[in-house]
Amino acid sequence: MRIGNDIMQPGFWRRFLSGVLPVAVAAAALCMSLTAASAHADVYGYIDADGMAHVSTEKLDDRYQLFMRGDATFDSDKIAKGIPGVDVKQNMSSPLMKLMLQHPNLKKYEAMLDQSAKEFSVEPALLKAIMAAESGFNPTAVSPKGAIGLMQIMPETAERYGVQGDRRKTIQQKLTDPKINIRLAARYLRDLQVLFPKRLELAIASYNAGERAVQKYNNQIPPYPETRNYVQLVAQFYRLYQPGGSAANNAGNAGDNVEKPRRIEIILPGRRSMPPPTSIE
Repeated sequence: MRIGNDIMQPGFWRRFLSGVLPVAVAAAALCMSLTAASAHADVYGYIDADGMAHVSTEKLDDRYQLFMRGDATFDSDKIAKGIPGVDVKQNMSSPLMKLMLQHPNLKKYEAMLDQSAKEFSVEPALLKAIMAAESGFNPTAVSPKGAIGLMQIMPETAERYGVQGDRRKTIQQKLTDPKINIRLAARYLRDLQVLFPKRLELAIASYNAGERAVQKYNNQIPPYPETRNYVQLVAQFYRLYQPGGSAANNAGNAGDNVEKPRRIEIILPGRRSMPPPTSIE
């Protein structure tokens, strides 16, 4: 996650306080925006013999199987209740899909996600989607560029939002705190949605590439392979975690399908993968 200086400038906040469109955007409009940005964004993956899940927006080799189709629709509320009639093009019974819906850390951090979402008028489904794409629900994840934690916050971003190191903990150590990490991500996403009203795909692209990159390309998703794949992946996860189709509905059965927290490797063409985590909470 990167951030430019625009949001932190006084002029930005004057515009915000003087009548920029409200932060809260209707869920239907967000879905339409993301659907247009992620048309036919298929997602592939598999779980290896060691229980490590691998997810990508491309079929990288024969091990990767299609488990989310970009042109399919589904009602996860019906899936959770066992109601027939769900779009069969979504492989909802696959171990990988169950893992994405029922990962123990989704339940573990549910209250933090909901609290931060409410505080900054960001949809919980969006925070979950970002978390899945950024760290695979791993609170100890550190990227090669130094982004930290569940939402992959850069120390420079945290510092600009007021997080400071002290004698007890450095900024990096504070970012390993899921509560701090999630709250910063929600605050940043709120600001990005203000900067790009009714264009959630641009807020998501900015979370990956920085808002200056989006503005450089005339308020369009930058032509970076990593960023384009990132927007597609987040859009799919966003659909998955919409109300009625979330980990919350399946959390009660999580123990039946997920024996222990599993590692998830998110592979985006154009992005260096994070080193495999040594542990997961």
